[in-house]
Amino acid sequence: MSRPVRLFCLLPLLYLQPVQGELLQRQHVHVVGSSTAYPIIAAAAEHFGHTSPWTTPVVESTGTGGGIKLFCSGLGLQTPDIVTASRSMKPSERSDCEKNHVTDIREVKIGFDGIVIANRKGAPLLRLARQDLYLALARQVPSRSRPGEMVDNPYQTWQQVNPALPDLKIRVYGPPPTSGTRDSLAERVLSGACLAEPAMRELFHEDRAAFQQQCHSLREDGAFINAGENDARLVRKLSNDPDALGILGFNFLDRNRDRLQAATIEGIPPEFETIESGRYPLSRPLYLYAKPQHYKVVGGLQGFLDDITSPASLGQEGRLLEQGLIPLPGAQ
Repeated sequence: MSRPVRLFCLLPLLYLQPVQGELLQRQHVHVVGSSTAYPIIAAAAEHFGHTSPWTTPVVESTGTGGGIKLFCSGLGLQTPDIVTASRSMKPSERSDCEKNHVTDIREVKIGFDGIVIANRKGAPLLRLARQDLYLALARQVPSRSRPGEMVDNPYQTWQQVNPALPDLKIRVYGPPPTSGTRDSLAERVLSGACLAEPAMRELFHEDRAAFQQQCHSLREDGAFINAGENDARLVRKLSNDPDALGILGFNFLDRNRDRLQAATIEGIPPEFETIESGRYPLSRPLYLYAKPQHYKVVGGLQGFLDDITSPASLGQEGRLLEQGLIPLPGAQ
């Protein structure tokens, strides 16, 4: 059912200060960032190239962390104008931006996505809890025989993790350390389960960096496999491997429902409505960050931002919903 939407662009209409020392315009917008957001932003770029006088923006899938590093590396035509992210920018990343004179950053929340645990259609359908994912994927887990101790992960099958799960070998393809999906997984799954251990709660309060090193590390014994930033390639891997699971964005599941199926998390399936409402436990917002300091030297930058943040793109019936984007509620 159509609902009225009010979406306010967070970007100023005009920014007059050019990048210091730059005399020539770049004729295309350069976007880097999240592999989850890549098909969404790539579709927006194609639309802008076909409907405006400007060159189609160049969009690269670098992962959230890798994209923010490039974005924050400085000002000038050799650096990206926009970075997309499947999490918000960290304080340490904002500090890196400021050190490199990227002092004016516009943040726009563009919608929602869900982290999906998927496998090939026809394979056993898993009903997982966040605790199951933690015990299957964390490099160290609580010892069952020595309470209070953390040990290298001994679990080889899902049934060893939870007797209610299938007797399948744990083999999970997932994102690399540069990925925002991996950061979100660590925050929404690993941290909460780790904090259930008294020693880890104490470590959290005493040394946050040591806690993250201990609790956000994934196993390296072959049960978790770094699949890189290309989710389309991951879909192909899962299609050819009935025993494997993959961690990917909802939009890739939504566009490959003929090949993939998703596990439920805490009994809730990843669906448009459950992600939009926040009931799905692994829902998360998607962002883009832009450099107003590039407005005067990059052709079409402001026009592209105005187009992508318009109700026609991001609204409840916007064109980007076809790419798997879940829109913001009308109030946002």
